[in-house]
Amino acid sequence: MSRLPLTMAGVQLTGYGGFEALHYREDLPVPQPGAGEALLQVLAAGVNNADINARVGWYAKTVSGDTASQVAGKTPNSSDDTNGNMGDWTGDPEFPRIQGLDCLGRVVALGPGVDPRLLNQKALVQPYLYDPQDPNWRETVGFLGSDQDGAFAQFIKVPARNVHPLPATSLSDQQLATLPCSGGTAMNMLRAAGLRAGDSLLITGASGGVGTFLIQIAKHAGAQVVALADPSKAQALQTLGADAVIDRRAPNWPQQARTANQGQAFSLVADVVGGPAFGTLLGLLARGGRYVVAGAIAGPLVELDLRTLYLKSLSFFGSAAYEPGTFEALLAVLADGGLNPAIAGTYPLAEIQAAQEAFLRKTHVGSFVLIPPPL
Repeated sequence: MSRLPLTMAGVQLTGYGGFEALHYREDLPVPQPGAGEALLQVLAAGVNNADINARVGWYAKTVSGDTASQVAGKTPNSSDDTNGNMGDWTGDPEFPRIQGLDCLGRVVALGPGVDPRLLNQKALVQPYLYDPQDPNWRETVGFLGSDQDGAFAQFIKVPARNVHPLPATSLSDQQLATLPCSGGTAMNMLRAAGLRAGDSLLITGASGGVGTFLIQIAKHAGAQVVALADPSKAQALQTLGADAVIDRRAPNWPQQARTANQGQAFSLVADVVGGPAFGTLLGLLARGGRYVVAGAIAGPLVELDLRTLYLKSLSFFGSAAYEPGTFEALLAVLADGGLNPAIAGTYPLAEIQAAQEAFLRKTHVGSFVLIPPPL
């Protein structure tokens, strides 16, 4: 690209709230990369729960319900209550803010001190902002779309260390754009929980963006995978690699899940749903089993019988910001042909509300993707 424009199209979030807080504009200034930074033209950006949760203030400690109840308007926010709505995750964003955790782009400009070989590379952006050499990085980490403008725009500025050139792949731009947040979250969950060949894995929320990646990464590692989902999605999930799909609404789904696992308890549960099923999921774990969580769309407050935890010698893992090496591990699976991201739909960036509405209906398999207008 010989000359960059001065302005760009993008979606600004003007405060916590509903869709009325999202404003599509075409007069936003193109960011300028500083020392150690790269500027990318955004080619595609995935839609995620995290962006919606942040917009409606779902991470606030005052929230106890599921994501849907927040989106429906039961938010903790008012004009004079704009602090603490990111809860334990990170600091509250400064508004207006451009959201967007999932980014596929092309590097179009570099700041001082950046390897010039990065220029013109097609790349994915790791969405968490920290120095991996910092031993205190968990306390200082930020993320795109909250602490810094994200991918819901034509251009994005990020630290050059967050830019990962692509290995050779035949995947589409839409598919690739779902890897940073959805794929990275799945990889981080399974690395945190010590996934290994021979594990028996039960996945909740298996038809969503993270869930579909959990299936594929686990199968690539040699695990046995049982997925919880609506039966209408069973064929699609089995195509992605699930060994069995159990109707999550069936009264006897725990028994069905165990039967699908040759009558045995599971060594690992990967949960993005939370809510009332939490105790039942722990009951399906074998002694010494592991439980990893990276979401709670059915509700963040759960009941734990501590006797189950200690008498079964269970291990719990929470997964948010990626451990160093996670993104490289994800790209290695990509290079090995282990990923075929499921795309539920593609929308122009200006139609972000329609994309998020479709996402929230939860009738899809995989991810929705936004495409910024061409230059």
